[in-house]
Amino acid sequence: MISLEDVRAAAARIAPHIRRTPVVAVTQALRPATNAQLWLKLECLQASGSFKARGAMNRLLTTEPAAMAHGIVTASGGNHGVATARASHIARVPTTVFVPEGASALKRAKLAEWGADVHTVGALWDEADKAARAFAAERGAVYFHPFADSAVVAGQGTIALEILEDLRDVSLFLIAIGGGGLAAGMSTVLRALAPSARIVGIEPVGSPTLHASLVAGHVVTLPRVTTKVPTMACGRTDERVYSILSNTLDEIVLIEDADMFDAARWLWFEMGLAADPSGAAAVAALRCGAVRPLPGERVCGLVCGAGAEGMA
Repeated sequence: MISLEDVRAAAARIAPHIRRTPVVAVTQALRPATNAQLWLKLECLQASGSFKARGAMNRLLTTEPAAMAHGIVTASGGNHGVATARASHIARVPTTVFVPEGASALKRAKLAEWGADVHTVGALWDEADKAARAFAAERGAVYFHPFADSAVVAGQGTIALEILEDLRDVSLFLIAIGGGGLAAGMSTVLRALAPSARIVGIEPVGSPTLHASLVAGHVVTLPRVTTKVPTMACGRTDERVYSILSNTLDEIVLIEDADMFDAARWLWFEMGLAADPSGAAAVAALRCGAVRPLPGERVCGLVCGAGAEGMA
């Protein structure tokens, strides 16, 4: 699907249009999340509020302008939609975003601010995706898939390049998984440049898309998705994403929605960071014990999306 060189090319391409976000050591906490040495890559400070700005911008910059004459369409639980709306704003073309019913009011408001035409379809992202594809075909618009797209996956992988430039000797990386594009992009880089590091994916108990597929040995469609975290609710991954992750991930752990909401509150209290639940997944996996690093081990996780959930 992608190579290390694809990610490096994406990094050079999107550099003028994104922020290089900081990697921050987690110290001075009243209630430490782990007895390991923990760093967080703060993609909650990224343009549009999440790492999705990287993939959407790379997709935009690798798409012929003529193909976008009738606009851009996508389906999203929130973050990819906002990133795509921002990309459309930069390209000065209209954007239409299909969201499931569970998409947060905060993300809907951001979509409106970026000028997106928002349609609510279905209880799950997969239903919104089906409607978005039909709409794009009918209008002749270009469809920006949130994870089953090589340009998007390469864009997300640029996060790993930045982490490895800023932080040495990390032995464990924690990556949230919705559809799997973020993990596929980052793990492609990490396996090439930090081959001895462990890579652990994190999914909700109510949406174990990759976990179920890896257990089965092939991509499966979940019989139901029950997570209340819309940015991680996906009933089926992409074959190419699965192919990457089946060869790069060391493990996938499953955590409860409540653990993510609790971790978002922790991030607000301890770090002053307003993270959405998916953005708190790495911290949640540590705090609930789903991931148990060795004492003093060097660990890096992502705060991959912003939100107000941690402020309550």
